[in-house]
Formats: sequence, C-alpha cells, structure tokens
Amino acid sequence: MGRVTERRKVIRIRDGAVSARPDTLVAEEPLEIRLNGRQLAITMRTPGDDFALAVGFLVSEGVLGAADELRNIVYCAGATADGVNTYNVVDVQTAPGVVIPDITLERNVYTTSSCGLCGKASLDAVRTTARWAIDDGDESAGAPLRLEPELLSGLPDRLRAAQRVFDRTGGLHAAALFSEDGELLDVREDVGRHNAVDKLVGRALQNDALPLSRTILMVSGRASFELAQKAVMAGIPVLAAVSAPSSLAVDLAAETGLTLVGFLRGASMNIYAGDHRIALRSAVPQG
Repeated sequence: MGRVTERRKVIRIRDGAVSARPDTLVAEEPLEIRLNGRQLAITMRTPGDDFALAVGFLVSEGVLGAADELRNIVYCAGATADGVNTYNVVDVQTAPGVVIPDITLERNVYTTSSCGLCGKASLDAVRTTARWAIDDGDESAGAPLRLEPELLSGLPDRLRAAQRVFDRTGGLHAAALFSEDGELLDVREDVGRHNAVDKLVGRALQNDALPLSRTILMVSGRASFELAQKAVMAGIPVLAAVSAPSSLAVDLAAETGLTLVGFLRGASMNIYAGDHRIALRSAVPQG
C-alpha cells in the first residue's frame, strides 16, 4: 500500500554543521481487528501484512489454529463517518462451526499488556489455551531437535541482513523464522516486535503450516512474556533474542518446555530454559 515509510523534514547537526533535509521514517498507524464483525483489539502497527497480523493475533488468542478455520479477511469499507476506507480496520471471518472462546477485556489483559497484572493468571491462561505441546515435532521422522551454539550465533546477523525497511529508517523491530538447519524461512518487520511475530505466525497459518515444530523464532530486542506466549501458541520450540528476557517469559518457557535464549550476540548467549535442545560441549554445574 506504499505506507510503510513516510518522509519528514529534519534538522541535522553533524560536527557543528547544521543542515535541513528530508528523512525517511517508519509509518505507524492503528489497526482495529474485528472478529466476525465484533471489535476485538486495536494495535499500533506498521501498515503491511495486515491480514497476516490479524490472523497471527488470533492464533496467540487461541481462536485459530488451522487454515480451514479461516473463512475470509476483509478491510472494512466505510469504517469512518464519511465512509472512507482507511485500510486500518480488518474483519476476520471464521469458518462455520469454529467455536469462539469468550474473549473479554479481562481475559485479554495478559496479551495486550507489556507487564501483565498477575503472573500466575498469565501462565495459566497460556497453558489452558495452547493447542499444541511444545515438542520437537514427529520424532519418528528424525532425531530430537538439537542445535549447535554456532548455528544460533549466526542468526542475528542473518536477521539484520534481511531487514529491508530498517536500513532506510532505523526504526523497526524484526522477527524471523529459521529452520533447524539455519535456513531463513520468513522475516517480517514492524514498529512493534509483537506485531512482527504475529505477521510470521499469521502467514504460517494461511499456508497451513501450524504448528511450527522444529523451527527457531529470532527476534530483535528483548524477549517479553508476550513473545514467549506467541511462540508457545504457534508450537515453536525455540525462541532467541538479542537482548534480555523478562522473568515471566522465563517462567513460561520453563513450564511449557520452550527453549529460551537471550543476549544472543556473536558467540555469546544465555540459555534461560530448555537447554536440552542446545548441544553443549561441556558439563554445566547444577544449582
């Protein structure tokens, strides 16, 4: 839609020299997500992949889990008083027979708040709504998932190299999905890292690829509870981040079997949960 970036005038100061020039900024606009005509959520996002974002959000909410549960997605024409289609309102229509959970503001606090109101309630909510256990997929088709630290070390640079809009703006988060062999499967950018993950997961559902077993989710920035939740709900066994996780993200990873890696920078990394999937070459002291 051509709305991913916008141009604004900026005054630059470099080594004392002052100049005026246009600068490219990442666009940020609200997206209202409706479910079967009912308003469900509003998120601030970078326009683009809006349908995938909405679908991915509904996966994380436990509403959708398979492509045949999705009937249609449309932009809502006449969403404003003057009847103009802003392309900022989408309505997701589920297939006949899909049971819609009781989605209320109280239930959704744990998904929309960056801090959460109650850790135990948040953990319980994910545990009771997740469709798939976090495992390594069909082990009859191969050995249990084991990743070399060197493979993980190369993922941040590969994620950064795939960030096309970031190169122009410096203002976007990114999320990428990798295979167990380090193959880049998909990458999405957004002003919100949670939206970038939703876009990845939504695309996967549209391609009937859930659960995302034997894959690695790599995110820029930190690993919040919300991102760990989205990984669990999509059946992703490994979440890696270039910065720190939150305590609740670690708790969720430990409870669900998610492998959580933080501070992934060069050859250094911290494994906070699920170290059985990492091929460690020396014994790790317990305690």
